[in-house]
This record gives sequence, structure tokens and C-alpha cells, in this order.
Amino acid sequence: MEKKGVSNREASKDRGERRQSLCSVSGKCGGCQFVDMPYKVQLKRKQKQAELLLKEYGKVMPIIGMEEPAHYRNKVHAVFAFQKGRGIVSGIYQEKSHRVVPVENCLLENQKAGAIIQSVRELAKSFKIKTYDEDTGYGLLRHVLVRVGHVTGEIMVILVLGSPILPSKNNFVKELCKLHPEITTILINVNNKRTSMVLGEKEQVIYGKGYIEDELCGRRFKISAKSFYQVNSVQTEALYAKAAEYAQLTGKETVVDAYCGIGTIALAVAGQAGKVIGVELNKDAVRDAVTNAKINQIKNADFYQNDAGRFLTQMADAGEKVDVVFLDPPRSGSTEQFLDALLRIRPKRVVYISCEPETLARDLKYLTGKSGYRVREITPVDMFPFTGNIEAVCFLAN
Repeated sequence: MEKKGVSNREASKDRGERRQSLCSVSGKCGGCQFVDMPYKVQLKRKQKQAELLLKEYGKVMPIIGMEEPAHYRNKVHAVFAFQKGRGIVSGIYQEKSHRVVPVENCLLENQKAGAIIQSVRELAKSFKIKTYDEDTGYGLLRHVLVRVGHVTGEIMVILVLGSPILPSKNNFVKELCKLHPEITTILINVNNKRTSMVLGEKEQVIYGKGYIEDELCGRRFKISAKSFYQVNSVQTEALYAKAAEYAQLTGKETVVDAYCGIGTIALAVAGQAGKVIGVELNKDAVRDAVTNAKINQIKNADFYQNDAGRFLTQMADAGEKVDVVFLDPPRSGSTEQFLDALLRIRPKRVVYISCEPETLARDLKYLTGKSGYRVREITPVDMFPFTGNIEAVCFLAN
């Protein structure tokens, strides 16, 4: 069974060849396990892994790949540090460490976002802004996040600082926007804790409206700094199209979208359902989901801030009827509380979107072993080319 942490060297051994990497930091950052593997070979390898983990539960269809797999990430994160002999650097943490590997170009990341991060680095030098030191807790600039609207082209820049004061803030913004006039909003996020978390609680809009909008599956979405939004827009549309196909909606069903984020799945299928209920723990995402329903003039979708397991248990206790449940849990998979509530409600169809085949296999074993639910079909989707990660959408029915 393939491990996600497989190195580029191991990947080369699997191909029976060794050559110079396409990436100058290959093997250091740990982000791209398959950076030098031909894309067709990557897909075959992922198909094999998906079948190995999931075929005992149901038919595994051919993986959905990308026509153009490079530079797909619409959200780009860079950590900033000061290194002796190099000055201010930006990049990614070396695998299993907190040492920053400087990155100039990345095969995965949106190129415009990468250029903006480079400009922030140069401006930090000219404005004499000190980077944050994790060991001492001193310094200002910790991280930069850039989010790019795939369809709209709107760009958000988030400067993560150790304190809320950015010296010469107005001039800094002016210079950055002069270099990149396509930037539509800039925020300061304050993270003054010694933590591995990137974003802190407090944020301040210093340019623009404080969020961006993008289009997905024919809907328009507001995306704020802390909201979850799939990083590969092209493959997200393919994934959601397959999920909607599995749901077999006729316009009458009551649908629950669990772990709904900013409402992307719920609002994408609302036109084919009678009523859609979204539940999400992240309050910022729920706020965006409510706004997104208004933006798209969708009136048959309601969103609730709650733990998905607790919410579904409350629905089961109330004897409410649900026809279709979509769930898109985190990498750790769903919880027994949620799955038990799902079995009590017994929707006609369950569409499980997973970003981790191992936890999907665990949850499928639980659902099929206790309920009489049967897996009708599983389709892997390559959301993250050049990495070992696999997304899958699974269709269960009574």
C-alpha cells in the first residue's frame, strides 16, 4: 500500500529510472511525491491504490484526471523567515521540520499568486520589515496567503503578522498594488501565538472589500480569509458533477449537505432539490454560505452552524425525514456519532466525498456492516496532481 510520504527518490525507483528533478527543491519540501513521474503513470498509480483500498466495498470506476495538471492551486501559502547569508526568504517548511525551504517557483501553485509572494518578500526587504522568529517569538511577518478566483480573477492577499501594526502600511499597500494591480483585497491577520496554526483570530481589511468572489458549477461564491474553498477549481467541478449524478435528484428531495463549508455542494444542487440543509462548524464559512445563497437568489437552502454529528443526531431524534445526504468530512473522516445518526435517518442515497481513501474505507466498513447500505459505485478524482493524495466520491444506497 502506498504511503503519502513516499519520497521522490522512491517514486523514481518505482519507475526504474533516475533523472534530474523538474523542481529545484524536490525532496526537501515534501509537497510533490510524484513531481517527475509522467502524469499518466501518476493516474495509474492512484487508480491502483484506490482499488486496493476500496474495491472490496464496491466497483471502483476509472480515475478522473486533468487535461492540464500544473499550477492548479488557487490558494497559495508561504512561510517567511530570515536565513543567514540569504536574508528574508519565503517558501515551505521542510518535510517533518520547521526549517523553511526557499521556493521561487512551484509546479502546483497558481503562478500569479507565486509572483505576488515574491513581491511581498522584496517589499519586506525594502520596507525593513523583520520576519517572525519562531524560537524567540520576535519579529513581524510570519506568513502570506494568496487566494485567486479561478473564473473571476479576483485576488486576496493575507499578510499574517505577529502584531497588528504594519509600519508604513499605506505605502506598502500602494507599492504592492502598483506591482500587481489585479489584487482586489488585502488583509492583515494577527497571529501572536507560538503555534503551528497559520491564521490567528483577529483580522483587519487594509485594502478592498475583505473577500473575493469566484464562480463554480454555475454559482457565484463569496470567499473570506478563513473559509474553506477547494484549491483545485477545475477538478472540483468534475467532482461535484459526479456527486450530483450519484444523488439522482428529481426536484422533490430533502437534502443534507454535511461539512458544507461555504455551501458549494448545497448551492450547486439546490436547483435540482426540494430543500437543502447545510451544516458546518466554522462560523465564517456559514456566514459566507448564507450570503452565497442570497447572491445566487436561492431560497430553498438553509445553513446552520453546528457539529455535523450533533446536528444529524438532533434531526434523527426529531424524526425528520431526509432523502439524500452529502458528506465531505476532513481527512480524518466522519465520526461514529454522525454515521450512527445517518443510519437512524436512513436516507435513500448517501454521497460520500472523501479526501483520504483510508478513512473512507474505514467509514464504508462501518456503514455497510451495520445497515444494509450497499456501495453502488466509487469514482476516484485526481484533485492534487503530482502528490500522493487521492479524492474519491462514493455512492451508497439501500
